[in-house]
Amino acid sequence: MSPKPHLIFFAEPTVLLACLLFAAYPTSRANSQETAPAKTPQEPSVNPGINRQYLQPQTNVTVWVERFEREGREIYDHRSEICDTVKVRAGAAVADIGSGTGLFTLLFAEKAGPLGTVYAVDLVSEFLGHIDQRAKEAGLKNVRTHQCTERSIELPDNSIDLAFICDVYHHFEYPQSSLASIHNALRKDGEIVMVEFKRIPGVTSDWTLNHVRAGQEVFTAEIEKAGFEKVADYDLLKDNYMIRFRKKSKP
Repeated sequence: MSPKPHLIFFAEPTVLLACLLFAAYPTSRANSQETAPAKTPQEPSVNPGINRQYLQPQTNVTVWVERFEREGREIYDHRSEICDTVKVRAGAAVADIGSGTGLFTLLFAEKAGPLGTVYAVDLVSEFLGHIDQRAKEAGLKNVRTHQCTERSIELPDNSIDLAFICDVYHHFEYPQSSLASIHNALRKDGEIVMVEFKRIPGVTSDWTLNHVRAGQEVFTAEIEKAGFEKVADYDLLKDNYMIRFRKKSKP
């Protein structure tokens, strides 16, 4: 038997060229993906789980009202003096950050008057619902509840004149990110008024030492680094300090 003839196919020139190019650069696409700019990593938590107790499903607001608004708690006992020292002007837009059960939200709403706005900003939807009800019962129509995230207060840029942070800054799990969002939300020359626990080893309670991650100097430095300058501090409280900061034009 005679051998079978061999069949030879000739590719079109364009197809042959494409095959050669693919063979020469087989990993070009993969390489381009590998060299793409890396994403900026998110700020790590400075105190993981600090807000866990508030983020339980169906938070019992009554329990927190009893804890936050009770005689003997310094912030509650001196709420009127604190409110007067904050100096909320009529017509101002104020953010009560970490508003909780609304203790200061309602006081600020009375000061801001019908032409002002007070934003109750909190992580917990149950707290915000409670504040809505309290404002309605008090006839305060200038209160707006606003749910934030752990990284941002989620308010529009240039929307507020004052941010009030009372015994809440140590609950900022991502302080750089949260402060950046506050800086953006504040208008020109806007202010932060912060009330926070004194943390002095050998002086303050073990609970404070274990619960609050740093003292006044550290927290002040963090806020200044975020684009604010300290303009006043107040000798009003025993267990807490109170500081006013003003927004700089650029962080």
